[in-house]
Amino acid sequence: MVWKKVAEKDSIAVGKGREFRIDDKKIAIFNQNGYHGIDAICVHQDGHIAPGKLEGDIVECPLHFWHYNIKTGKLMDYLKDVTLQTYKVESRNDGIYVDV
Repeated sequence: MVWKKVAEKDSIAVGKGREFRIDDKKIAIFNQNGYHGIDAICVHQDGHIAPGKLEGDIVECPLHFWHYNIKTGKLMDYLKDVTLQTYKVESRNDGIYVDV
């Protein structure tokens, strides 16, 4: 895996998420008690989850209200054994990095 800078420090507001295209991946990074990265597209009809409502570690897809844990990628309702890929994210002196 390779660490890539995706944003400047403080560019993702606390309690919010932003979507980034990194190589051929769309990754949602959330700033909630640290930074957390997961695949940015909901498995149900390809909704973008980064702008979703965040409550604790759970983000709600704004398209059809599916819920994912931002730390584990696990879908919390509807289907068992559905998990989005997670990514390590670090805040460094010069920006926010993700391991892709």
